[in-house]
Amino acid sequence: MSRPVIAVVIPAYRVKAHVLEVLSHIGPEVDRIFVVDDCCPDESGKFVQESSQDKRVTVVRNEVNQGVGGAVVAGIRAALEANADIIVKVDGDGQMDPRLLPRFVRPLLAGEADYAKGNRFHTIAGVRSMPAVRSFGNVMLSFLTKLSSGYWSIFDPTNGYVAIHRAALRGLDLERVSKRYFFESDMLVKLCDVRAVVVDVPMRAFYGTETSHLRPGRIMLPFFFRHMHAFLRRVLYFYFLRDFNLASLAVLFGLPMFIFGILFGAFAWGESIETGIAQTTGTVMIAVLPIVLGFQLLMFFLSYDIASEPRTPLQKINMLTSTSREEPTA
Repeated sequence: MSRPVIAVVIPAYRVKAHVLEVLSHIGPEVDRIFVVDDCCPDESGKFVQESSQDKRVTVVRNEVNQGVGGAVVAGIRAALEANADIIVKVDGDGQMDPRLLPRFVRPLLAGEADYAKGNRFHTIAGVRSMPAVRSFGNVMLSFLTKLSSGYWSIFDPTNGYVAIHRAALRGLDLERVSKRYFFESDMLVKLCDVRAVVVDVPMRAFYGTETSHLRPGRIMLPFFFRHMHAFLRRVLYFYFLRDFNLASLAVLFGLPMFIFGILFGAFAWGESIETGIAQTTGTVMIAVLPIVLGFQLLMFFLSYDIASEPRTPLQKINMLTSTSREEPTA
């Protein structure tokens, strides 16, 4: 059995100061390297072609700037055409150490996962090395991503150091994956749709002289609405269209009860303030009971959802399916 083909995709947009050093640290375990010039005004692709002597390097060009997601998708398509089995995405700005690549590939080679992503929050030292604004933003986005994707055991969703197996890509419609800064989170949402197994890989990022084009203040509100839309879509699909179970009933009754209790209680409280007359015990219980019961039902739903996180890698499922098809019939 031949060794799996490993490819690296490097989005290149204004990274001329760092990309050659990144390329120099990519080890011999990698078979192909695709540097994607995302219509870079600095002509990063041309710079790599003229400066790199690594024969594994191929430059892919986007005629129009598509953002980090569009650049990665272009690189993934090129890697798939080159028959890559595992594709690793590494940024070209030097924040991700290419020497950690075997750590990302290992769970995929072992058949334990379909997608591996970095986690900079695994150690206290890693958190301390991250700027405070990024730390706060990542904590908030991590919780939203848990809701929207259903991957409750992962953290640091905006981490772009990832490895993906060909088996997971077969079920993904790459054209529908977000092309801009929501790319990493949207990949997790789409991977949940196909029930891929995702694992975190501990790592440290390096913050030096590179310039980040991400503005947390400008993306937090759009990210919030995108995550809420993805969460509602996931609940509707998995708990009402694809299946209907106790968790479906819990959210179906729990959410209206909880909202009713909050609204009724707020109305009664406001009426008491306006009239100066305390509400009766019965009125209070009409507000409290739906809140308590609704909250308990919602907690049951979350507990069920957490336990439903994908556990069997797609590559194993595909292998079993292929084997069963090959078995001779009596």
